[in-house]
Parts: sequence; C-alpha cells; structure tokens
Amino acid sequence: MGLAVRAGPIVGALVIAAAGVVGADPQATPEASPAPHAEPSPAPTPSPDTIAEPTADIFDVLRQILHKPPKAESEADRKKLMVAAAPVISYNPASGFGIGAAGNLAFFRGFPATTSISSVVASLMFTSKKQLLFNAKFDVSAANNAWVLRGDERLYLTSQDTYGLGTSTTPDEAVNTKYDRVRAYETVYGRVHRGLYVGAGFLYNLHADVRPGEGGDAVWPSSPYVTYSQEHGFDLSSQTSAGASVNLLLDSRDGAINPSRGFYAALDYQMFFAGFLGGASTWQQLNCDLRTYVRLSRDARHRLAFWLYGYLVTGGDAPYFDLPSTAIDTYGRSGRGYVQGRFRGQQLAYGEIEYRGTLTRNGLLGVVAFLNTQTFSDRQDGERLFDAFATGAGAGLRVMMNKHSKTNLAFDVGWSPEGANVYFAVQEAF
Repeated sequence: MGLAVRAGPIVGALVIAAAGVVGADPQATPEASPAPHAEPSPAPTPSPDTIAEPTADIFDVLRQILHKPPKAESEADRKKLMVAAAPVISYNPASGFGIGAAGNLAFFRGFPATTSISSVVASLMFTSKKQLLFNAKFDVSAANNAWVLRGDERLYLTSQDTYGLGTSTTPDEAVNTKYDRVRAYETVYGRVHRGLYVGAGFLYNLHADVRPGEGGDAVWPSSPYVTYSQEHGFDLSSQTSAGASVNLLLDSRDGAINPSRGFYAALDYQMFFAGFLGGASTWQQLNCDLRTYVRLSRDARHRLAFWLYGYLVTGGDAPYFDLPSTAIDTYGRSGRGYVQGRFRGQQLAYGEIEYRGTLTRNGLLGVVAFLNTQTFSDRQDGERLFDAFATGAGAGLRVMMNKHSKTNLAFDVGWSPEGANVYFAVQEAF
C-alpha cells in the first residue's frame, strides 16, 4: 500500500525531512546503542527460519551525519506514533513544477502480537499550473483486530487528459480536461472469523466545474468527456455519484504496510443512487481485489508479490470520471508505465507481479522490478475485456524510512510503449 506522485519526464529531487521515529516493532530485537561517533554494529545473522527485520532507516543515517546518538527505545514505545515524512519537488509537462509533502503515520491500537499495525498516509502537492492535490488514506485496526476502519479522502483542483473508452485508444486522441474533485469513501469492517470480515461503506464522488483544459477549447464539443456525457444525459459542468457499499474481506497478511507473506481478498458491491446527495444516476459496480505474497528466501529478503483486480460496472450508467480507469485503486499505484487515467471503460481487469529484494543487510536499501497489464471494455464500440492489453514494466529503489513500521520511500521508473513515467511514493505499491 501507498501514495504515488505520477509524472511524465521528470526533473526533481526528493529531500528527506528531519522527523522523529518512535515505536518498536514487536518482532524486532532492540539493538545495542553504539557510541555517538561509532559505526553501528552489524545486524546479527538471522537463523534460516527468522525473518530479516530492518535494523536501520534514513533517520539513523541522519543521526550519524549529525553525530547524534541513536534514540533510546523501550517496549512502551511500540504504541507511540511511528512517523515517516518527506517533502517532494517534481516536474512534468501536465502539471509543471510541483512542491509538496508526503508522509505516513503508523501505530498500534492494541497489543501488537494480536493487533495489526494501523496506517495513515497523506500528501499535499501544489503545482506551477495552479493545481492542488490533497490525498489522505487510512487503514485502522482496533484492538485484537475486532474492527477495521478504512478511508479514502481526496480534494483536487486539477486537470487530466481524456482519451475515450477502451484499451485501443491512442495518445493522439488526448483532450485535456480541467475539474475540481472531492471524494470521501469510508468503510467499516467487523470480524466474523479470524481474518474474515464483513463491512459496509459510504461513497461520495464529485467532479465539479468541468471545463476544457489547455488547448482543448477547439475540440471540446467532440471530446470524449462531452460525447459520453451527452449520450447518457449527464450535466457537462458537474457530475456526482453517491451511495453505499457492502463489503467482504479476507486478510492473512503479516502486515498491511510491507507484507512478506499471506494473501488478501476483497469483494465490494457498490450502489449509487440518482438524487442521493446530488447523485447524477443510479448504477452499480462490483470490485474484486486479490493479492498474495511469496517468500523466495526464508528470511524474506527476496519475495514476490502478485496482484489481480477487476472493476466492473454491472448496471446503469456511471458518470465519465467515475468509470474504471488506469490507477483507479485507492492509492493510485497500479498501471505504472502509464499516466493516471490513460485508459477508461465500463469494465477493467488488471494484473501485476513484482519482485522485492533487500540490497543491504541492515534493510536500509532495497529494489523492486515489476510487470503489469490492464484491459478495458467499451460498450459503445463493442470492445470487450481482453480484446486488447496495455502492458507496462519497470524497476525501482527503496529506502527504509521507518524500520519499526517497515515503511519504505519508493522511487520507481515505469516504461510502456508510450514512454517512461517516474513515481515517488510512501509505502509499497500493494
């Protein structure tokens, strides 16, 4: 899981903020404190069946540079906030220069041996083209995992290229579209048996002040957004989807932030209603999300992660920007190699495999390599799922930001037949 800054050809720098790190992983063995100016002792060699826990993060490096002693830690610290934050400077042709910050808070709401770690991820970006992008996601587990609360909040003053529906669209069809967006998705799960949960959610999406973007005035009347909206009777200036969901969740992962084993399966049935909180239409969508993690080495320094998901509009007509699209997942991390929203359709199927490896024995540095593919349907032109595929691949570097929550700072480069894209993120892609 995590939050990405998607960019085209990017010129940027990422600077680590001086932030405190407090808390202890219940499975980690406290390290001996070296002398203030001494090199830290090498991590003990784990037994063949022991997971290699990270013993150093970026803040340990900063303390060494500043000649400060390591922070004293105790068992009581494990319930305190674990903080990781970084300012971000970026550039891409769509948004211009951008500056902002991204961060992660991790904590336990109960005894760590019986309670999953909770996480809050947030970012705020401002760009030279007058865009504002605020994201906040949270995944909170109550004591003993009796309840799980998840949220996805977004506030955007932004723009996005639109290309029409289906997987067969070309970059030449792009029409830039500006809009303001508000999203609030809240879901509560109650445990019914071990890792099995049932839940219900509130869903709200608003796309307002929709208008032609840069260079789009001349082609606006025939743009994909206008054409689709007029065919289905939607207001061109503002469209809302609001409703509720019923949810089923099965989760056996050893952690949500950076899992090394287990599986995750989620099934959501979403119902949106015309007239409810300004809803533009009545429509339904079925979402299925499957993930599993396999260790290639006993100490989990090398592992594979697999991700399959489908978003299927099963009834009614969804507003254009609420249709399944590239990087529609909660953290916007799928489809690396393509820009967000590059493909769109009434149905989406997605698959990805990622290798994750540790470069240094202390867990400070790591690498990933990934391969993904996506396919979309277009009912208007008769294109079905699996008629065409859009495939991307890439690699990335990981820097441990918080060794206790195992939160990584991610820098990825993704390639596709349409070019390369760069991604900054906090936490793993999935």
